Amino acid sequence: MAKFEKSFQVVGMTCASCVNHVEKALAALQGVTSAVVNLATERARIESIYEISNETITSAVEEAGYKALIDSRLDPVIAALKERNELIVSALIALPLMLMLHLPFVLELFLASIVQFWFGKRFYRGAYHALKNRMGNMDLLISLGTSSAFLLSFFASHSYFESSAMIIVLVRLGKFLELRAKMKTSQSLKQLEELKPSMVRMKLGDQVFEMPIKGVNVGDLVLVLPGERVPLDGIVVDGESEIDESFLTGESHLQLKSIGDSVVGGALNTLGALTIKVRALGADTMLSKIIRLIENAQDKKAPIQKLVDQVSAVFVPVVLGIALLTLFVFGFNHGFTDEAWLRAISVLVIACPCALGLATPTALMVGTGLAAKNGILIRDSEALERVHSLTALAVDKTGTLTKGKPKLIEISGSDQDEILKIAASLQSGSEHPLAKAILGTSKERGLRVKSANDLRALPGKGIQGTIDGVRFQMGSARMLEDLKMTVPIEQQVMTTSYLVALETPEILAVFRFEDELKEKAHVFIDELKSIGIKPIMLTGDRDDVASKVANELRIHEFHSGLLPEDKARIISELKNRGEVVAMLGDGMNDAPALAIADVGIALSTGTDVAMQTAGMTLIGGDPMKALDAIVISKKTYSKIRQNLIWAFIYNVIGIPLAAFGLLSPMIAGAAMAFSSVSVVTNSLLLGRIHLKKL
Repeated sequence: MAKFEKSFQVVGMTCASCVNHVEKALAALQGVTSAVVNLATERARIESIYEISNETITSAVEEAGYKALIDSRLDPVIAALKERNELIVSALIALPLMLMLHLPFVLELFLASIVQFWFGKRFYRGAYHALKNRMGNMDLLISLGTSSAFLLSFFASHSYFESSAMIIVLVRLGKFLELRAKMKTSQSLKQLEELKPSMVRMKLGDQVFEMPIKGVNVGDLVLVLPGERVPLDGIVVDGESEIDESFLTGESHLQLKSIGDSVVGGALNTLGALTIKVRALGADTMLSKIIRLIENAQDKKAPIQKLVDQVSAVFVPVVLGIALLTLFVFGFNHGFTDEAWLRAISVLVIACPCALGLATPTALMVGTGLAAKNGILIRDSEALERVHSLTALAVDKTGTLTKGKPKLIEISGSDQDEILKIAASLQSGSEHPLAKAILGTSKERGLRVKSANDLRALPGKGIQGTIDGVRFQMGSARMLEDLKMTVPIEQQVMTTSYLVALETPEILAVFRFEDELKEKAHVFIDELKSIGIKPIMLTGDRDDVASKVANELRIHEFHSGLLPEDKARIISELKNRGEVVAMLGDGMNDAPALAIADVGIALSTGTDVAMQTAGMTLIGGDPMKALDAIVISKKTYSKIRQNLIWAFIYNVIGIPLAAFGLLSPMIAGAAMAFSSVSVVTNSLLLGRIHLKKL
């Protein structure tokens, strides 16, 4: 069944209850299977079985009391400036009330009314829609609290206009500071967006002219001068230069690029001019995919957020109950005096669930941004949350622990060139590392590859094909077992592949390869052990090959001779024995294991299938980034817990203090505003952590 996705901005949300409200409104639309709303990013994402019209979405969001921006986006800088200007004006109007200048009652009423009903109208609007939909939110608590203080001034012996006005000013101050802080949390995305140039230098023959990037097509040639950013993904067809790809890999060292090398849009050209043949546009470029992955990860909810949603759904009704209880208990015991009303008002004001709604998404935003800056792409926030509790990491050998670029070092058989031609013909077009080694050696020797027909891949075993009317099969020792053939003892050597003529059948040749360990493989395994994560090696190679690598890296548990389904089975067994396990791999044969693991981590140098299956992708093929991912996950989860503890404890302490008359409404308003800002600020501190460079 087809699945449609749509992401858009929702304006006007103030707390976790607002998020639940919008989610329910969107989930109620016919055809919608999932609706997720993020308070920190102010974005909603829906999935549906058929495409939902923009008008239907806009109408549903407006009916809920908010505004949906689907084809446009509210500029956060303009929004912050508007909020700042309104804050300054409202504060100036409320200042005479704050200073208690003993103004005439009519003048106090006039000034307080402007603040209450003009600068506070957003709270009434939100409260109206909350009541209309039989839900509670921050706006309802604020409007009830300030309205009570405002009305109390008409009947009490003392004017409380300063309380109602200052609560609104302080709440709006908190929202302004929160808005500024939230802008910083999305800084990594903004920085990536700014890497996209709007103009390119098009090259047509000897002519070079500038044109909008929208007019470029796949196959066009573009010129990139020193100091300019590569506009689109492509292949270098002329020139040589060093490229800064730090935005993609997180590594500061420059990459030398010459004819035939791939370059990605957004990379900085530092030395020479390059002519690039465009091979990807728009949403298909690596930069666009990275931005989309980050947005998706930030839009989706982490599992811990479910607890917040459950609490916020009942939070406002409970607070209203506590406020009424405070009013009546004090009223029956001491009379319904100003003090009784002020205590109830303070409970309403201090209990606004803003911090609760921001606790998780702000930390996730900063965490995913920090990961992207260090070359780690996170597909969903669930993966980021799970990594912190890993107990085991299953690691593919070839291409992950080893360089994945084996060299063909020996061919048995009498006519080596003829045998190599057959092998290269079978492997032509294959992306398998051993196939690349065979094809590379064939090319070095100047051999012409023959045409192979009826090719059939045998996952984890090898490949079959017909050449000049003869059926051949090439692959692993497991392939020979299926053919009921035995390998002579002298041919049981490290890292081998066998060529068999099926009509005979006989082993025509044995190919021997060598694959070097990656430079930091030892450090990677040692670091995993030092943080309490057990490394487990999984490989399709023979036991003697696997044993040699495992011993060299001091990996105590390894499994060899595995097919794709075997890797997935072992991951399941590890989970069944209580391990929280991640799978780190790069090949198509790793995809089932990546999917079934608690967290799948793919290397970007591997296959697209692996990357699409995994929850995380490490750019540049460096497994060391898996350690960075673990550190970022642990730090992010720690921030989420700190934020939630702060938000919960703040209310657990604040509500009783307000109920017992130890907090005035103004102090309650200031404390409520401070709680939201402190949660966002605490999340921003996550961006300052320094990852250990090994």
